Amino acid sequence: MKSTIIQKAHVQRKPSRQRRNLAIATWEGVPSTIFQTLLGGQFLTGFLLYLGANSAQIGFVLAITTFVNIAQIAVAFLIQRLTSRKWALVLFVGMHRILWGATGLVPFIFPHRYWVAGFIGLYVIAFIFNTVGAMLWNSLISDIVPARVRGRYFGIRNTFLNALATLVMFLGGVVLDHYPAAQGFFYLYIVIWICAIANIVVFMFYPDASFERSTERKFMPMLRKPLRDGAFMKATLFLAGFLLLQNLVVPLYSYVMLELLHINYQTISLLNVTQTVFMMASFYVWGNLNARYSNRRLLFWTLPIIAFAILCWGGLSFLPMLPVLFLAHMVFGVGVGGFNQLAFNFMIGDTPKPERPMYMAMYSAITGVASFFGPLLGGQVLEWIEAWPTWTQVFGMQLVVGTAMIVLAASLGRRILRDV
Repeated sequence: MKSTIIQKAHVQRKPSRQRRNLAIATWEGVPSTIFQTLLGGQFLTGFLLYLGANSAQIGFVLAITTFVNIAQIAVAFLIQRLTSRKWALVLFVGMHRILWGATGLVPFIFPHRYWVAGFIGLYVIAFIFNTVGAMLWNSLISDIVPARVRGRYFGIRNTFLNALATLVMFLGGVVLDHYPAAQGFFYLYIVIWICAIANIVVFMFYPDASFERSTERKFMPMLRKPLRDGAFMKATLFLAGFLLLQNLVVPLYSYVMLELLHINYQTISLLNVTQTVFMMASFYVWGNLNARYSNRRLLFWTLPIIAFAILCWGGLSFLPMLPVLFLAHMVFGVGVGGFNQLAFNFMIGDTPKPERPMYMAMYSAITGVASFFGPLLGGQVLEWIEAWPTWTQVFGMQLVVGTAMIVLAASLGRRILRDV
């Protein structure tokens, strides 16, 4: 009798398959977050500056990751023929991690004059693999996480992983300040490679969830599904225009702070940590609001917050530098945290499940093209106005772009998003 009770208790304590799957998806994010944090943001900009890149080249590198999202349209069609999304995910994500991590070998395998070109080559190929992996992950995770717990789960996961990112960001900045240039980046890339391998291994434990395929079997009819959805296309095109303006300046913040304001890595890390903390705090608020209001309406509310954060840079003209930058990063964290969370919910919640891969691909492709030209044009503009007064590069562009974003949100945004 006693053994039977113990056996029942053991069975009750054993986590369900669904809980195990959610736990795997959460823990997979740990090495992925460390890997991507140390290879992105100010670390990416700093490494490119170390290699000898100029602002236009940095703008291109920051832009290319979104441009390759165009390939997701073809991927959305091809995954309908996969027998296993899981192992295709492991393959493409694994190649992305290996090739992006291999950028740390550029100073060892290329002559100095080819450092920037070698980095860009590896980086572009890595993100071609990533665009396939991202589509597979979005498709698979939307089936792994039940709709009834999706908001709560992603809120908890995002908060946990963003907290980790803030810690990694700060520690990475400390390392680069104590060990400048080659030595510091060498230490970071050791951690990067450990996390890349760990991330690939954890992906192997993902479940291979069943896949509800599109009702269409040919490419063009499948492609026309989202194109004929008027509300979806209007919202997507508007958000793409907004992201184009945003990405004229935001991806180049690290360049402006490092090269023009001469701020050290540790301070920039603190600014980004502050932004991430406010982003995490906003997840709970946006999640609660999402229970009462639609994804599109809340997306509209995030737009003036993001625009105001960019306009805050104008305060550098008459206020102390660091308080202005901290305020700008705080406000941007609140706005972009809501935008990213609600845009993801918009893709996987406001679209028909059988056609979701093509809807996600269409959204990623259109916004990806806009996000590609943003930093590319922004970096080129910084090159053109290099001879102008320094303030035009530091906050002049931000004032022009922030104003344009306010006008766009108040005109088209009010009609397309808020009143849907």
